[in-house]
Amino acid sequence: MNSEACEKLYNAYCMRVFSYAMTMAGDRHLAEEITQETFFRAFKTQNSFRGDSDEITWLCAIAKNLFNDEKRRQGRAGAMPEDAVSREKGVEQTAVERDASFRVHQALHAMEEPYREVFELRVFGELSFQQIGQIFARTENWARVTFHRARMKLKERMGEE
Repeated sequence: MNSEACEKLYNAYCMRVFSYAMTMAGDRHLAEEITQETFFRAFKTQNSFRGDSDEITWLCAIAKNLFNDEKRRQGRAGAMPEDAVSREKGVEQTAVERDASFRVHQALHAMEEPYREVFELRVFGELSFQQIGQIFARTENWARVTFHRARMKLKERMGEE
């Protein structure tokens, strides 16, 4: 891949890869590192791209693998420190909130695509419906409808528990 092709690939997909990394990581600094490393690896190993999928799918797969590698690395280095219990909240209230958050994430994990990703991009990534539509190469209205359906599925799953 020549430098012009690399530049075109970067310009075309940088923000989409960053948004995806931001959704997974929830941390701007880590998302920037993942994005940078994603493109570095893509340029270094462009021969491994067989063309079976879109370029953005390939790049997001690299980003996801990098994120998972980072989480495993952090796990081996020791548990990530938990946030200190807020003085305004009791230990019991904090435990209840963590349990509820865990249940939401379990329900999200079980949700099928594209509902899960659209929901995460909207809620955790704080992206507009227009941006979400662009990521999926769909319309803004598609993103709105998919998000609404994801919310309904999540409410349904949470109600079952």
